Amino acid sequence: MAGSIIPARAIIPFLVAMMLFTGVCNTLLTKYQDNQCVRDCDSPDPKKRRHFEQPVIQTLQMFVGEMGCWLVVGLVSLYRRYVSPSSSSSATYQPLPTGINDDTEETTNPRDDADNESIRSTTPLAPSSRAGNPNCDVPKPHNCPSVLRGWRVTLLALPAICDILGTTLMNAGLLLVAASIYQMTRGALVLFVGLFSVVFLRRHLHAFQWLSLVGVVAGVAVVGLAGAIQPDKKHADTDVDGGAGATEVGADALMVIVGVLMIAGAQIFTATQFVLEEWILERSAIEPLRVVGWEGVFGFLVTLAGMVVLHFTIGRTDAGRYGPFDMVEGWRQFWEYQSVFVSSVLIMVSIGGFNFFGLSVTRTVSATSRSTIDTCRTLFIWIVSLGLGWETFKWLQVVGFALLVYFTFLFNGLVQPPFKFLRVREVEELLPEEPIEHS
Repeated sequence: MAGSIIPARAIIPFLVAMMLFTGVCNTLLTKYQDNQCVRDCDSPDPKKRRHFEQPVIQTLQMFVGEMGCWLVVGLVSLYRRYVSPSSSSSATYQPLPTGINDDTEETTNPRDDADNESIRSTTPLAPSSRAGNPNCDVPKPHNCPSVLRGWRVTLLALPAICDILGTTLMNAGLLLVAASIYQMTRGALVLFVGLFSVVFLRRHLHAFQWLSLVGVVAGVAVVGLAGAIQPDKKHADTDVDGGAGATEVGADALMVIVGVLMIAGAQIFTATQFVLEEWILERSAIEPLRVVGWEGVFGFLVTLAGMVVLHFTIGRTDAGRYGPFDMVEGWRQFWEYQSVFVSSVLIMVSIGGFNFFGLSVTRTVSATSRSTIDTCRTLFIWIVSLGLGWETFKWLQVVGFALLVYFTFLFNGLVQPPFKFLRVREVEELLPEEPIEHS
C-alpha cells in the first residue's frame, strides 16, 4: 500500500465522520443561503423582503467545489513523484478489496454468514459488455481500453449536464420546503436508479426490490403530505400565520407540494447521471476523483454559458428582472452580502470535501456504507433544522422517514425481506463499484 492515498483503517471513523459532516453542511448551508435577505430588508412587511433565490448560481458554486478535486489529484501526483517515487508506476489508486486487510491477508467476511441480516453481494455485478473483454476485469488494468481517451473526455459533459438540471431543480425545490423534507425527498433516487438499471443496464430486480420501490414512493408521498398539512415558514424572517389566515397557509401548502415534486422529479436527472457515470467507469481506467473534477469543469462552463443566455433572454425583461435568471442582480447579491459570499465559499469547500471523503469511505469500507451514512445525514439535518427553528416537528414526517429508511435498506439488501418467499441469497450491486459522490 506504499504511496496509496487510501488511508489506514485506523482513521476510517474520521473519514465517515467527515463525510457525514460535509454532507450535512451541503444542505444546511444552502438553506441558510436561501434565508438571507438581499433586497428591501428594512421593510416592516416581511412579504416585501427579497431573499437570495438563485438556484443557478448555487449550481455553479457546486461545480466550483467539484473542480476542487483537481487540487487533491495534483497533491497526490506530487506526493507520488517526489515523496514516494516507488509508487509512481501506479497511475491509479486501487480500491481495497472486500475481505482483505491492510496486510493483504484474507479475512472472514461477516456477510458470508447465513444468519447475517445483510444480503448485500460482496461481488459487484459485471455487465455483459465487460464480460466479453477478459482484459477489463475488476480492478481495471492500465491496458484496459478507455472510452475517455483524448478528446472523448468531453463525454463527461453528458453526466455534468444531467447534474446541472438535477441540482438546479433541487435547489429551486429547496426554496419551497424545509431542509429535512428536501433531504428525505431525495430518497426517491432509489426509485429511478432501480428503474433505469433495469431498462438501460439490463439489471435484474427481485420481487422484494420492486416492493421496495413502491415503499419508497409511499415514503416520499407521506413526507410531502406532512409538509403540506403543516407547512413551515419559507424563510426565517417570515411567518405563515402572520395575518394572512387560511389563504396564505393554503398557498404555502401548495408550494410545499410543488417543491416536493420538483425535488423528486430532479432525481430522474440524477439517476440518468448515475447510469452514464457507471457506463463510463466500467469502460475507462480513470480515477473517480478525476471524473468528479472533469464534471466540475464541464458543468461550470455549461452553467456559466447558460446563465449568460438566460440573462439576455429572460433576466433583462421586466418579468425576469431581479429573478433567478437576472445574472447581474445575482452576482450583485453574491458579492455585496457577506453572509451569501461566505456561505458560498463554505459550500464549495464542503462539496469538495464530501467528494473526497465519500470516495475514501467507499474504497476503505464499502459502497453500501453510503446508504447508511446518507440516512444519518438526513437525521442530523432534521435535528439541526429543528434546533434552529427552521421547521417544526411533524409526526407524519417521522412515519415517512421511517418508510424511506426501511425500504431503501431493503432495496439495497441491508435488511432481509419480511416474508420468506421474497428472500434471496444475495443482492447484486445496482450502482458502480466506486460510485461518484456529489452533493
